[in-house]
Amino acid sequence: MSRLALPSQRLTLPVAHGGLEALLNEPEGPRAAAVVCHPHPLHGGTMNNNVVHRLAAGLHKAGIAALRFNFRGVGASTGSYGEGAGEEEDVGAALDFLQARYPALPLLVAGFSFGSRVGLSVGARDPRVERLLGVGLALSLFDFSFLETTPKPKAIVHAERDEYGSATELRALFARMAEPKLLRVVPEATHLFAGKLEELEQAIDEAIAWLESLPRAA
Repeated sequence: MSRLALPSQRLTLPVAHGGLEALLNEPEGPRAAAVVCHPHPLHGGTMNNNVVHRLAAGLHKAGIAALRFNFRGVGASTGSYGEGAGEEEDVGAALDFLQARYPALPLLVAGFSFGSRVGLSVGARDPRVERLLGVGLALSLFDFSFLETTPKPKAIVHAERDEYGSATELRALFARMAEPKLLRVVPEATHLFAGKLEELEQAIDEAIAWLESLPRAA
């Protein structure tokens, strides 16, 4: 099956401000479940972003249910931009949904750009989340220092020529991160991975395979 033909179930996630428009990509007999967070709502970011779609497709391919959703104020989601704090509440609501639907499965959080800042920050704090997957950490825009101290397994995929945080800066942050950790840098790619989506897919697959190879928390 082509990654672009990812089977999706449309949902509305209940939240205090109304509902979040969502897509659930559910493989048969999922082994885990993941929340996938999109780029900045004020700069055109949605759950249909190319990178977000490929994150969901990679997770689905690995047998992991992937829940994408539009942050408050995006698409059919209610509410308005919440300066990051509101979007963190939305991530928590998405985790609530997955926990209720898959009570026996381990949970992950994945995100791209702003979605990696908001999603991984929640995932690092939330005891329900076992693993973290970040793509395109926009280091010049957001503080990712929380990744230095969380002991949770974390896989990072980054563009070599990312306009919002060079590979050199990312490697310096990565060196300070607590183990276990994995870094994959896509050569010649920029933040949106234009022209490098196949290479991005390969890097995402490698990151997910590494996360899934680790022993589960007791």
